[in-house]
Amino acid sequence: MEITVQPKELADRKLSDAHVKQAVDAIRVDGYVVLENVVSHEHLDILRERMDADSQILINSERWGGAGGLKGHLQQGPPPFAPYIFRDIVANPYVVQVTQELLGPGLYNNFYNGNTNCPGSITQPLHRDGAHLWTDQEVAHPTTEVVVNISPQDTTEENGSVELWPGSHLEVGEHGIEPEVEEARRKICPPIRGNAKKGSALIRDMRLWHRGVPNPSDEIRHMIAMIHRVHWLKSNRRLKYKIGCEAAFENSDLDHNAEFIDFVDEKIDDYNYLFNPRF
Repeated sequence: MEITVQPKELADRKLSDAHVKQAVDAIRVDGYVVLENVVSHEHLDILRERMDADSQILINSERWGGAGGLKGHLQQGPPPFAPYIFRDIVANPYVVQVTQELLGPGLYNNFYNGNTNCPGSITQPLHRDGAHLWTDQEVAHPTTEVVVNISPQDTTEENGSVELWPGSHLEVGEHGIEPEVEEARRKICPPIRGNAKKGSALIRDMRLWHRGVPNPSDEIRHMIAMIHRVHWLKSNRRLKYKIGCEAAFENSDLDHNAEFIDFVDEKIDDYNYLFNPRF
């Protein structure tokens, strides 16, 4: 489902009750929703310029990442320091309104990184980003984690938009997806593409089946990723950002699980946001 945020909602910085319900219902049933018109294009342009340059560093080092570590796919997040931290990305009020309704108060962010799909990439294996909490359940439990994807450009089949399998988050069983299981699911509900206009946010259940596919264009396609998590599903890691960008995280219903540190030349000790990220 795609929901276009309306002018009144933008003025109020708040989704209507009807749109919140539509978004939450879509995630529960289909496993995903797209909120359109929620991120500043100016902010995305600033990020894209820096992330394009960072991609070249990773490509030159052949630091392929993501599911399967296959050529053409990078595990690449945005710079965790000013002037590249923006509130409408890290604390987007419309996204948080939906995820809080879905996950409850006290939700927190457990990830700040992303995936970049480069020209000439190949198809990833079909996978989930997160498994069901219990392997012997007969019915899928309610959502406990969602991935929030924001791209600094239009994302379409032409530049390798992610393949999504609607409803697959409700399939119980093991974490791996064997070919026969894939074909059985295809007969029930075939995959779609996670297309999203610039300025949109794609919110998806962590258990939703998906995979990166080839990028047939001649341009790099970025996809920032955050993981909003229910408060009782604890994590031992803190997300590291450079001192100086704290204001972007203030007064949000999302616990940012953030640690602000000082570092020079984008790295400190063994911390390097490109080559040794602490998400």
